[in-house]
Amino acid sequence: MRRTRLTHAVLAVLLTLGAGVAAGGAPATADDARTAKAPASAGLLTAMQSDLHLTRAQAEQRLAAERRATAIEPKVRRAAGSSLGGTWYDADAATLTVGLTPDATRATVRAVRATGADVRTVAHTARELAATQGRLDRLTAPAGVASWHVDPRASTVVVNVVTNKRADNDVRRFVAQAHRAGPVTVRHLATAPQTFAAGTVGGDPFYTGNVRCSIGFSVYGGFITAGHCDQHTGAVYGWDRSYIGNFQGSSFPDNDYAWVNVGSGWWTVPVVLGWGTVSDQLVRGSNVAPVGSSVCRSGSTTHWHCGTVLAMNETVNYSQGAVRQMTKTSVCAEPGDSGGSFISGDQAQGVTSGGWGNCSSGGETWFQPVNEILNRYGLTLHTA
Repeated sequence: MRRTRLTHAVLAVLLTLGAGVAAGGAPATADDARTAKAPASAGLLTAMQSDLHLTRAQAEQRLAAERRATAIEPKVRRAAGSSLGGTWYDADAATLTVGLTPDATRATVRAVRATGADVRTVAHTARELAATQGRLDRLTAPAGVASWHVDPRASTVVVNVVTNKRADNDVRRFVAQAHRAGPVTVRHLATAPQTFAAGTVGGDPFYTGNVRCSIGFSVYGGFITAGHCDQHTGAVYGWDRSYIGNFQGSSFPDNDYAWVNVGSGWWTVPVVLGWGTVSDQLVRGSNVAPVGSSVCRSGSTTHWHCGTVLAMNETVNYSQGAVRQMTKTSVCAEPGDSGGSFISGDQAQGVTSGGWGNCSSGGETWFQPVNEILNRYGLTLHTA
């Protein structure tokens, strides 16, 4: 009975995104080593094919190109120096692109190209754009302002305004202040962002208070998830309502992250559930995928969905307050997916925070980067 109970406990963690076993299956074993050598799991590749409209070969080629881009990104930043305007992944060219300001020397351009990256001329440095965003972060944004982020490709700070609120006096006042802060472009968003927690319903969740969320990634001693999932009731329960552990730390708003200790017969494994495969994607690290890269999300409501990274370091203005340093994606999500895993290839990216839209009509979703969470609480990602 003890072995059966522990098997179900592992399954519960997997079904809430802390690991990767399909319902009715068993924990991953050494027999899965062959799968681990593949460029990506079958579940991840299937989701990429569906959501990004790729063939299997195209999905594999894209992951390989993105892995190369991620690897050279730190070298590119060093080579660009003070002329750096930002970086992004160009899916059409299958390479990392670097924005350099017009004052970049020929030597700087040669050094950047020597890394294998493409070069584009942009108007403003990354430092100038970050300073502009910092000025906006010090403002109080009304509800009609959805978010703001640096767009390195357009060399501007993009302020997203909810379409039906653009004539609101408070919104117009914020936009005027934003334009005075530096290079700013205003774009319109159909719907205001919201978090993706859900009330207590059946499924494959973890529960706390009257909220259902999804596990993000295993860390040694527990798992990480979204901060808004913490209802400050302390205890966390699995899909079968058995006790997992307690919230050990959380932050929301301003941030949106939390971590939960794991015990009582539960344990952690470095796997993200692919919903339909016996052993899905192993987590091997947390290298940051550049803007433009493909990224996939696993959640207890809508399971696997994929898209691309649209922006980094975006400030999202939820009704509960602004959350900073978020990453925006074209991936859809729905209530109950909060806290779930965002992964690019085999590299953990972050935990689902919120967004707008749904997985029927589409939408956008933000995640809180995983490395920030690990650093904040001194945690170590559980990797294969």
